[in-house]
Amino acid sequence: MDHEKYMHRCLQLAKIGIGNTRPNPSVGAVIVFEDSIIGEGVTSPYGGPHAEVNAINSVRNLSLLENSTIYVTLEPCSHYGKTPPCADLIIAKKIPNVVIGCIDTNSLVAGKGIKKLEKAGCNVTVGILESDCFDHHKRFFTVQNKQRPYIILKWAETKNGFIAPKTKDELKPVWISNQYSQQLVHKWRSQEHAILVGTSTVRLDNPSLSVRSWKGNNPIRFVIDKKLALPLNSNIFSRDQKTVVICEKSMNNNSEKIVYEVVDFSANLLIEIIKILNKHKIQSIIIEGGRKTLQQFIDHDLWDEARVFTGEIEFKEGLQKPYLNSEVKEEKTKSNDILRIYRNI
Repeated sequence: MDHEKYMHRCLQLAKIGIGNTRPNPSVGAVIVFEDSIIGEGVTSPYGGPHAEVNAINSVRNLSLLENSTIYVTLEPCSHYGKTPPCADLIIAKKIPNVVIGCIDTNSLVAGKGIKKLEKAGCNVTVGILESDCFDHHKRFFTVQNKQRPYIILKWAETKNGFIAPKTKDELKPVWISNQYSQQLVHKWRSQEHAILVGTSTVRLDNPSLSVRSWKGNNPIRFVIDKKLALPLNSNIFSRDQKTVVICEKSMNNNSEKIVYEVVDFSANLLIEIIKILNKHKIQSIIIEGGRKTLQQFIDHDLWDEARVFTGEIEFKEGLQKPYLNSEVKEEKTKSNDILRIYRNI
């Protein structure tokens, strides 16, 4: 049987759930009988069935399960959470063959699901498209292993290396990337849990940091506003999503949509920010700030991925791009824009 073919299908399914299943990972599952797919599933929003359950429930003739193979991108869970263990269901349905993309590093699972399946007599295969599966579940693994969110740096730069003009006349962004790249950014925002900018970005660009050109959820907005200098009529305080303000003085007017978090700005600010992100149980975040904010994350080695657009335009003078000493892992063209993706390894 072509294990890789069916694991590719699992990954296709798993991508559907990105941004909708947290804090659970978005897992894809496929059930195969005599080299034909008879069931498919993806993780439901939190509290709902896992991918394995949805795949099994989609099978019309359940008697076929006793001679089938189930493929999953991540090791089936072996513990009780919001739902019963998926490993127990696989055993109860007498599915004899289980093919797993990668092992779950969560200490509650971490090989225990595999051991339970093997003990019940299942034939378990592990490591099919392992690197692809691990990459897909990178947000979940980062939270588990590093006790912080998966951090994505994002900026657009001109051909001659500027990320903003020296001066501008209007309180709105000066677009360096094209409309297709901008739409892609909105897709990214719908997939990630949160987004962060600094005071200067809000003051100069007045961004909304929402999903406008893509269908999906708006990310939770975090803004560094030490002196609480930003006016409350800024777009970042719109009521379509929660905004968390990181500041130095206590505010007693927290609301459902605006939350103030006090940190020690004389300490390591990024460590303080990570504490706040963990407090809000953020699993992934896009850093879309200016050069100062981006460079801080780079200099403190607090980043996992950088997504950098290079547009066709040039500025005579402006704000220099951040310095990132890393090799390009992936390069794409988006209608004359160049997108380079870096990974912090």
